[in-house]
Formats: sequence, structure tokens, C-alpha cells
Amino acid sequence: MPSWQGRSRGNKTGFRIFVWVLRTGGVRPAYFLLSIVSIYYFFFSGKSSRFLYVYFRQRLGYSAVRSILSIYKNYYRFGQTIIDRVVFMSGIPHRFSFDFEGEDHLRKMVEENQGGLLLSAHVGNWEIAGHLLQRLNTKMNIVMFDGEQRQIKEYMESVTGSRSARIILIRDDLSHIYAIQEALKNNEFVCMHADRYLEGNKTLTGRLLGKTARFPAGPFMLANVFRMPVSFVFAMKESALRYHFYASAPKIYSQAKTGGSEEMLNDFCKQMESCIRRYPVQWYNYYDFWEDASNVDGI
Repeated sequence: MPSWQGRSRGNKTGFRIFVWVLRTGGVRPAYFLLSIVSIYYFFFSGKSSRFLYVYFRQRLGYSAVRSILSIYKNYYRFGQTIIDRVVFMSGIPHRFSFDFEGEDHLRKMVEENQGGLLLSAHVGNWEIAGHLLQRLNTKMNIVMFDGEQRQIKEYMESVTGSRSARIILIRDDLSHIYAIQEALKNNEFVCMHADRYLEGNKTLTGRLLGKTARFPAGPFMLANVFRMPVSFVFAMKESALRYHFYASAPKIYSQAKTGGSEEMLNDFCKQMESCIRRYPVQWYNYYDFWEDASNVDGI
């Protein structure tokens, strides 16, 4: 079964060092330090590297050499997303610039006082996407796993400060479901990932990069039940100091028991695959995404 457990990697000391470098030298020195740290992960993260190699070699069809080089680039880009998150959330001076594609779709929803579901994936920089969504001047709810180790989480919060959006943590008692329902009924935006699930949760099956995979059923069923417009959003790193924000045109899916959810999942997979193929080293997936998917029935 998939080995992802909803937890991030790293340690408090490492975060503290990078924050000190950012505050004293800025982004460029932090990226230089990261290029060295990424070598460590490249050589000593055997399990995740094996999964990445399969992704680059088999799913994207890269050569063996290109696949190996892409593994290092993936670790380096992932580290950059964490550094960029600290920069944005803590107010450290920066020279980042942005391109916005599809923002008008979301602004129209706000103007019409219409909430909706914003679905994304572990592709690009979700924290940056959330930060950029503040431009819409509307209520945001971000659904997420409380997966960071406690010490790291507390330190990062002390550095970045409080978030402007309401955070809805996914819990075993399902209290997050009621919080999401309340937000959607109040015509607010609910932002969540739709590419990972925890073992035991309900799933749907879809095709990504030519092979069947399992996705969490919750996001797709919620929009289907509430008949809320859905937009797929991503924030991708174009270069060291430039991001590109994407948002698809909102769509309300069928209220049929499974038809609408399956159609939505199919659209999501197409959007996600488009981003992956355009930014192949920016999918931060470190477990066997496709394992056993062919043996699971959708609901």
C-alpha cells in the first residue's frame, strides 16, 4: 500500500540555519546552501529516490542519466519551495515576481459572492498559491494534514507568524468535514490538495501519466454534493525568482452519485498531468503513487 503518512521531512536545526541565512544574506545564499544540502538527500534518501526514478524513467520516459539528474533537481526545487515559503510568510525582503493566468475566473466568483472549491496537488508551491490568493480579498479556508513534526511546526509558526486564511486540519474524528460544509454553505473558498490520501480513507481511481492511480474521494464528493464551482489552481516556479499562478475556469459538476465525481477527477488528472509535464521536477511525490491502484474499486 502507499507509504505516505502525511508527514514532512527535515529537522528544527536545519530550518533554523536556513532562516538565519535568509535573514542575514537573503535568498541567493540560502539557495547556494540548499544546493549542498540537496546532495545529502540525493545520496541518503534511497527509498524516495527509487520512487522518483520510477516516475522519471517509466512514467515520463527519461533516459537513465536524465532520470538521475532529475532526482537531484527535484530535491533542490523542493527545498526552494520551503525557503520561498519562509520568505513570503515572514516578510523577508525579496525580488520575486509573478505571472497570473486565470485569476479573472476567481475574481468573478468573488464579485458574484459565490464560494467554491479550489483543488491543487503537491505540484509547485501550494503555500505560495495560498499567499497569492489573498489578493482576492475574500474568506479562504485551507484544508491540510497536520503532518509536520511538532517542534518543526512550532518553530515555523514562530518565524512565519499567523496565517490570514482559516486552517482546517484533517482529523480522525471527521470534524473537518463539518468545518468544510460550513465554509461552503457560507459561500467561502475551500482550498485543498486532491492527490494524496491516508490509508483507510475512501478513494477514487483515475489515470495519471498513462497508469491508474488512487485519489482521495473526499474533495470530489464534496463539490458534487454541494454543487459548488470547482477550479484547479497551481503556483509553479518558473525561475529562481519568478512564479506562475494558474487557475482553471470554474465548473459545477453533475449531482449524480458518482458521475460528477468521476468527471471532476478526470478533469483534475488532466490539469495535474499538464502541470507535471510542463514542470516535471516540481512534483514532490515520495512514495509509490500507482502501487496497487488497479486492485481498488472506485466508489
